[in-house]
Amino acid sequence: MHVEDDMSEQYLPSPEPLHRAISRFGNVTVLVVGDFILDRFVNGVIERISPEAPIPVLRGRGETSAMGGAGNVVANIVSLGAAAIPVSVIGADPAGDNLMRMLAELGVDTGGLAQDANRMTSSKSRFSALNQQVLRFDEEEIKPLRDAERATLVRHFRTALAQADIVILSDYGKGILLDGVAGELISICREAGKPVLVDPKGRDYACYCGATAITPNRKELGEAVGRAVFADDEIVAAARELISAHGFDFVVATRSEKGMSVVDADDARHIATQAREVFDVSGAGDTVIATFALALAAGADRVIAAAIANAAGGVVVGKRGTARLTVEELTGALFRSHGPIAHKDAILDAAAAARLVATWKDEGLSVGFTNGCFDILHAGHVSLLHAARSQCDRLVLGLNSDASVRRLKGPGRPVNDEHDRACVLAALASVDAVVVFEEDTPLALIEALKPDILVKGADYTIDQVVGAEIVQKAGGRVVLVDLVAGKSTTGTIGKLRAGSTN
Repeated sequence: MHVEDDMSEQYLPSPEPLHRAISRFGNVTVLVVGDFILDRFVNGVIERISPEAPIPVLRGRGETSAMGGAGNVVANIVSLGAAAIPVSVIGADPAGDNLMRMLAELGVDTGGLAQDANRMTSSKSRFSALNQQVLRFDEEEIKPLRDAERATLVRHFRTALAQADIVILSDYGKGILLDGVAGELISICREAGKPVLVDPKGRDYACYCGATAITPNRKELGEAVGRAVFADDEIVAAARELISAHGFDFVVATRSEKGMSVVDADDARHIATQAREVFDVSGAGDTVIATFALALAAGADRVIAAAIANAAGGVVVGKRGTARLTVEELTGALFRSHGPIAHKDAILDAAAAARLVATWKDEGLSVGFTNGCFDILHAGHVSLLHAARSQCDRLVLGLNSDASVRRLKGPGRPVNDEHDRACVLAALASVDAVVVFEEDTPLALIEALKPDILVKGADYTIDQVVGAEIVQKAGGRVVLVDLVAGKSTTGTIGKLRAGSTN
């Protein structure tokens, strides 16, 4: 199969659509169906060999539990600020009770989870000494759903689907999606016009026919097509073979240290991962599909969604155990890969700016803030912004909206609308982010951003600077910088009206 020459090019999206998608996570509801697993982690030390057999004795020093499988997908969705609806059948046993308790503690509605005395809840116990896993003990019984269980699951699924924006089928091969259940749920999603993503299991993907997308790792992708795949062109060829055979819209292949590939019938993009120390890959696939689903449902295209999911996976492999992710960690990972933001991508809303400021601070950077109308940019403005940027590592500029300028300056202002003013200011090397605010003062914005340094012109005194008290109480400082004499927007407008060319 011929693969386009540019398939190996790495794709790095601009920050603005990443911010936009993340800011909408809170509006998304994800329906998660699959195998819910209880993960136990027993930590201890090994100091001797057993006298009963030539095996080490682990002296326990603590135990924790977490949700694995589809439960970890739910946990990541909730941790990222979205809503999750779990639907499955688990055992009426202590492990199942623990899962129900953990979900309830997350505030998740467990009405779609049926507990049945005829099923065993899958449980995985990992024993570690000095953070090195020495044994895993699995308790499970793999069997398909009985007719009554299946009918209950499908009924719960149809009810929950009406509330969901997107569906995830998390298949860990424990039985919930066996014997055509996956295909039945996919058909229901197609009829309802809801996208459905599958984290697949096994070698035969015919059972997922018609899904919007599948998210295999490189090894699973190779097993599904019956050959090893490594290079970009091999990944693309394998993905397209599955798309053609099973009617997927696209394939998202995770590739460990090489990042991710997003492939459809006509296009392929490869997204590089960030270098990161790997402690534990447990549950990384759950985080990836959860984040990808959220970004897709939040309006991102599939490549932007994959870039966000790729960063999410990079964070959780740096944690131990079945890990979940926060929006702050995700934002930090994304913007470490971009560095300073440039031009129009630096125009942000208040929520996105707050996340970015928090990321900068986590990296040890000082953040400055200044504000104004900046209607017609002149030398005085440029001098002020240059001086402000010299006081900090990153500078956020609060820009009065058009309505705010009219209230402050009169009905004839602004000369340039807020979009044009923001674009011009974002293009300046001294400005790292621009945030338009609607109020007459930037007080609310300063409270949200909590800058380290607040900068205004020396025509103010510190007690006149809006937000000075907030910044100083937080341990920051207020800086007043000298202005260029004789330079003002009002003066410039006056000259224009007088017909002067000076």
